[in-house]
Amino acid sequence: MQKPPSTAATALYKLLRKNILILDGAMGTMIQKHQFSEADYRGQRFAQFEYPLQGNNDLLSLTQPEAILAIHRQYLEAGADIIETNTFSSTTIGMADYHLEHLAYELNLESARIARRAADEYSSKTPLKLRFVAGAMGPTNRTASMSPDVNDPGYRAVGFDDLRLAYKQQAEGLLDGGCDIFLVETIFDTLNAKAALFALEELKEEREVDFPIMISGTITDASGRTLSGQTVEAFLISIAHIPVLSIGLNCALGADQLKPYLKTLGRNTSSAVSAYPNAGLPNAFGQYDETPEEMQQLMRGYFADNLVNIVGGCCGTTPEHIRLIAQAAQKFQPRPFSIPHII
Repeated sequence: MQKPPSTAATALYKLLRKNILILDGAMGTMIQKHQFSEADYRGQRFAQFEYPLQGNNDLLSLTQPEAILAIHRQYLEAGADIIETNTFSSTTIGMADYHLEHLAYELNLESARIARRAADEYSSKTPLKLRFVAGAMGPTNRTASMSPDVNDPGYRAVGFDDLRLAYKQQAEGLLDGGCDIFLVETIFDTLNAKAALFALEELKEEREVDFPIMISGTITDASGRTLSGQTVEAFLISIAHIPVLSIGLNCALGADQLKPYLKTLGRNTSSAVSAYPNAGLPNAFGQYDETPEEMQQLMRGYFADNLVNIVGGCCGTTPEHIRLIAQAAQKFQPRPFSIPHII
């Protein structure tokens, strides 16, 4: 039986009809500015942990929660309507590299609580402008469609059920922590994403709840395909059986390079469309040089061409990027779309 959407979901759908909504920018870029040391990543709780932890950004939700809260606040102050939880890699699969699989549920729970706190703070300041929390569910560092060993093309480092179980545990933590939306993002292998979507549908049934789902794929290069070889059209067909709030693209490309694929996506879906590109392409040192002003100008083209409903930033973007994008978006109407629920 289909459950009615939550109050937050109903409010979200209504806002999407009126405005282009603003997603936040890069969490990793902002964390890098802190230049956290190994000791910072460990905190008191993991001071004696036997394995290195530096670089595990999701762990900072437990060891440096005030820093993560401050980043959320900066994006909300810049104009974000939706903030993402600090959980891009918070699955048992993602945490295996750090020997922290046992923390998966807790990481999602606490990260969602931190984002919820920030969103509620800003919603209370301006009740007519509600803020929403999106539970970020990244692609993991394994792929179900391809072999990592060129000498053994039939080998798979992960199976569908492994992914499904890992994503379900992640989703449970995010839901219990107070997420309004689930964002299956940076999809380079659609089979991985389908495991996440299957897990979310299972959670809906078991908890007898409903919640909006956003899906965001990644076009890896000028071929116009995902890493597992799908075109935008094929990607859409692969996930068409799931009722979603939005389908979009993020990461890998800057706003200029991403635009033609957004046009293709928009021609083939009636869902809302999201986009959060990188701040240009990385330079020789892996840094992103596109300024907030340059990115704002490129995003104006998205708005003028009526391509999007939700926009934000991925790698290299900062609160200043989001502030200028939000300013530009206010002057345009959102793209017409249909929703999977009757409001």
